[in-house]
Amino acid sequence: MEDFVVGWEEWLALPSLGLPALKAKIDTGAKTSALHAFSIQPFGSDAKPRVRFTIHPIPDRPDVEIICSARVIDRREVTSSNGTNELRYVILVPVQMGDKTWNIEVTLTNRENMAYRMLLGRRAMEGIGVRPGQSFLQPQLSYDLYNKLKRKPAARRSFRLAILTSAPDSYSTRRLVEAAEARDHVVELIDTRRCYFEISSHSPQVYYQGAPLPFYDAVIPRIGASLTVYGRAVVRQFQAMGTYCLNSAEGIGAARDKLAEHQILSRNRVAMPTTAYANSPEDTDNMIKLVGGEPVTLKSVHGLQGGGMTIDEPAAAFNPDHAPAPEANLVAREIIRENSSPDLRCLVVGRRIVGAMLFDETPSVGRRKTKRKITTTPERQVAVKAVKALGLTVAAVDMIRTAEGPKVLDVFCTPGLEKIEKSSGKNVAEKIIEHIERNVRPLFKSVK
Repeated sequence: MEDFVVGWEEWLALPSLGLPALKAKIDTGAKTSALHAFSIQPFGSDAKPRVRFTIHPIPDRPDVEIICSARVIDRREVTSSNGTNELRYVILVPVQMGDKTWNIEVTLTNRENMAYRMLLGRRAMEGIGVRPGQSFLQPQLSYDLYNKLKRKPAARRSFRLAILTSAPDSYSTRRLVEAAEARDHVVELIDTRRCYFEISSHSPQVYYQGAPLPFYDAVIPRIGASLTVYGRAVVRQFQAMGTYCLNSAEGIGAARDKLAEHQILSRNRVAMPTTAYANSPEDTDNMIKLVGGEPVTLKSVHGLQGGGMTIDEPAAAFNPDHAPAPEANLVAREIIRENSSPDLRCLVVGRRIVGAMLFDETPSVGRRKTKRKITTTPERQVAVKAVKALGLTVAAVDMIRTAEGPKVLDVFCTPGLEKIEKSSGKNVAEKIIEHIERNVRPLFKSVK
């Protein structure tokens, strides 16, 4: 006599797919098991094929949708109850029913018009007693469990990720791919310059090399400064498609427009060295006065990261041979006189600092990284506040330590990972992927 007995219909859960409650029909007349699925999309490599699909777990509630993914173990031709042959993807998933958990093979097919979102065939019921005349012999669940999904971590699943980059061989890109693949995700490198799209009032889409791109769980923008305008448009298009973008087009724009960046930081009361902007090199002397006199750092607005020149005395204020081009807006920044400590760079992911490094020289001209271990506690609040104010998720924040506390020099929305990882000894790429996992949720609306 079997120790575990079920009726012809039972409640079950598929935790690996993020499905806490499903009503299933137990059909020993069917050989294979089937799960409701639509928008079925294969992805991954031939060696590690995966499939993503969407499910309406609650009959008569099409507004409740959950996106699932799983590894494909086979494709089989299955004959349905109406005699139709269908080639289906087969996945292996653990099923929970009462206090019993076991692995079963499940085929994916659209059961939208079926009363049960799942069917358990006889292969899945080996060693289990079935009483066809009875129902719900195991503990019953409730569709109300879907209300709790917003308060619980999303089920771990393989993501389909895209990195927007024109430098596929760079250290940062390679590290992000390695970190994602180590956590069983699939990454595709998309050249931002080759993306194109049609602007319409419905069904936004991004095209690439002659074909529409699939839906990605998340997009990681690694857009160079020369592609800022078009790159932001591509990111904005992905946002319109409902894709999670690690940094938004708005955040990238705010960080790349240095005048806007500093105005936003000022409005949010983020501490910064006194800074002045001008359009004409002829206003250099006036700019220097605004920031308190020499010494100052004078740069082009579009060249704040390194470079520029330091002015130590009035006679050197305007030198046509060294000043930026006349058409380039200028920025003058005070040099903190009492500062003797190196500049600090913090890498922020979400609302956390995941890595930090010091620079050997100040001010930030001709800087060299150091491998000394550092404590970032005093700077954490300022760095996170700056990133949040600009609407970014991942960014590097350069700061200077002063007697008044840390002050922000600049924020970079596409930070390089090589120096920060090697200096801090932290796996920053992995932290970025972990953040994506926490923030890409199953697509659903709460059950009322």
